[in-house]
Order: sequence, then C-alpha cells, then structure tokens
Amino acid sequence: MKFILGTKQYMTEIFDEEGLAIPATVISAGPVVVTQIKTVATDGYSSVQVGFGTQSDKHINKAEKGHMKGGSFRYLKEFTLSPKEVLDYKIGDTIDLSIFEVGDKVVVRGTSKGKGFQGGVKRHGFAGGRRSHGNKHAERQPGSIGATGPQRVFKGKKMAGRMGTDKVSQKNLKVAHIDLAENLIAIKGAVPGIPGALIEITS
Repeated sequence: MKFILGTKQYMTEIFDEEGLAIPATVISAGPVVVTQIKTVATDGYSSVQVGFGTQSDKHINKAEKGHMKGGSFRYLKEFTLSPKEVLDYKIGDTIDLSIFEVGDKVVVRGTSKGKGFQGGVKRHGFAGGRRSHGNKHAERQPGSIGATGPQRVFKGKKMAGRMGTDKVSQKNLKVAHIDLAENLIAIKGAVPGIPGALIEITS
C-alpha cells in the first residue's frame, strides 16, 4: 500500500492532453520519515508510523523527542499494513511522492470544515415551515420531534447541533499531477478540510 501525509494548499485547474479543464486540489505532501514499525509479534498487529512536518522543540518533551529519534515532527500518523509489507520499511526511511504516479486511484482522508452550531435546516436539510397563512417566527423551526409517550428524545434524533469537523474519506480520486521538486501533488476533485489541514493519501 502506498501512503503519505500532506497539507491542503488550494484548488486550481489542470488542462489535460485534450484541452479539458480538470478541477484539482493541490496538496503539499511529504517527505515523511518512518518513526516506528509495529509487528504482530510485539504489538499484536502490523503497521508503520511516520512523522511529518516540523515544530519548535519547546512543544516536544524528552520522551517524544527520543521516540522521534531526534526529529521535531508536528504530526505522527500510523498506517496499518500486512506483515509482509512492513518488512519493506525500517526506522529512518524517507517516503516521498515518487511512490505515486499520475493516474493512480487514491483515498484521501481529512477533517471537514467546522461550521459551529447550526439549525436543522442547514445541518440536515429540513424543509422548514410554511412562509404564509399565519405562520410566525417558525420558518426554520424543526417542528415535532416525536410522540409524547416515551417522554424523552431518542438518541440519534436529527436536531440542531454542532456541524462539521468530521473525519471524511474521499474514495476513487485520481492523481492529476505530481511535482517532485516542490513536493506537490494535484488530486482531481475536492478534498475535505481547510487550507493547511492535514491530509492522508493512501492507495
């Protein structure tokens, strides 16, 4: 499995060989450094942990500094691999965008934009009340929320609440362009998150 971390930058247009405009999201991805390898024998499962980004040493304690082998990574993420795939990595290895190719299908994961506390119309697409015939101050109210028998609100009821900041996975996206010199990768379509948000890209 191919994997890398990056930060979302901006959206743009890329023109293919036929002159068609492809909407794409540019992500500044990698390089990432392998900081830990977990195996079935030692941890019960197999995975590779990588570090990405940099931050000031004052934000890292001695235990974290030792775990990162002297690095000052801002993010640590773990990718579950098969026991056979784990053998291809060792601590200190650097992974960059050269593992991907234009046309590869990838899964992009990120955290969606936070929208704060929102009502039912915006959060769940409720139709709202009538705009005429005596309706007053109730155009966007949720209406009835259930029968009076149970005397409570059932869990999972669609109501107003905090919206956004959810883990979102976008599948079957295509790699439209790769710039190895600048560590930039363009993914066809939109990806979750605000500019600067952490993005995981896997095959």
